[in-house]
Amino acid sequence: MYIDLDLIKHQGDFTLNAACRVDADRVGIFGPSGSGKSTLGSLIAGFCSAKQGHIRINDTTLFSSTEHINTAPEKRRIGVVFQHAHLFPHLNVRDNLLFGYKRTPQAQRIIPVEQLCKALDIEHLLARRITNLSGGEKQRIALGRALLGCPQLLILDEPLSALDEGLKKQIIPYLRKTLRRYKIPFLYISHSLLEMRLLTDVVIRMQNGKITHTGPAEGIAREQMDWQTEGYKNLLELHSPREVGTMLGYRWGDIELLLTDHPAPGTGIFELSSRDVLLCREHPAAISARNLLHATIVALMPQQGCVGIELKCGGNELFAQVVCEAAAELDLQPGQKI
Repeated sequence: MYIDLDLIKHQGDFTLNAACRVDADRVGIFGPSGSGKSTLGSLIAGFCSAKQGHIRINDTTLFSSTEHINTAPEKRRIGVVFQHAHLFPHLNVRDNLLFGYKRTPQAQRIIPVEQLCKALDIEHLLARRITNLSGGEKQRIALGRALLGCPQLLILDEPLSALDEGLKKQIIPYLRKTLRRYKIPFLYISHSLLEMRLLTDVVIRMQNGKITHTGPAEGIAREQMDWQTEGYKNLLELHSPREVGTMLGYRWGDIELLLTDHPAPGTGIFELSSRDVLLCREHPAAISARNLLHATIVALMPQQGCVGIELKCGGNELFAQVVCEAAAELDLQPGQKI
């Protein structure tokens, strides 16, 4: 998906002045509250209009102030999932899902309804009333409804911000799996860097109504490593747990990691702070830690008061963070085995 934007919009005391070109299918719009993320999403969807500029997606111009083009929202074939699900309360789950599907020309219906319901794990909910759903279930229904409209682009505007942390962790795997499976290009709007890292390939970073940077979310996360209280969060995709004494052994690539029992053991994304990774020049003779891994130093990244260390660990990437004194004492160098 190729997106070409150059927009100016005044809204009270706020001015959006955003220009960028992005060629990617999984794009994030990231920034703090009030930075203009949702305004930019609304302009692309056609819910509001800019004073001047243009919006081009692939070979189609959706808006151009100079060419006097402003395609109506319903003709842009853009699906939107909002912070709140906005489901129709008088319809059950099945009828909510099929609302856009029934209005989509037969030739454009590329997603089988039964297959999508299985992917989102909502088959057992189809006969339910909307009032009998949890927050996470409602968001899955809203996502399903948008996908069944078979849009050329999907905009997800802070879809998880109204959910508590437990529900967020439940729905993110569904989002990852479903969006990848059906390969519909999307813009994911959020102030959560974790969500950007898990769901997008390229991030449009916004501040005070302007686009300040375009690039991978990992770059932003590593920039913030030195001043974040919890350091950089390694995201480990673990699977195939087995009981190992009182612990669970998870596969991480070719490595097995031992974890304490998890409330819902299974495949998932686990977080590990770079500040919780300890480095030793030699294998320790006696230590309480259960996960002792061999690694190779790829790169050192000096920061304020500490050093970030990129490691290769059994084919996996891992980041550690140590104080400068520790890095000097251990004489850490790229290529070194630790």
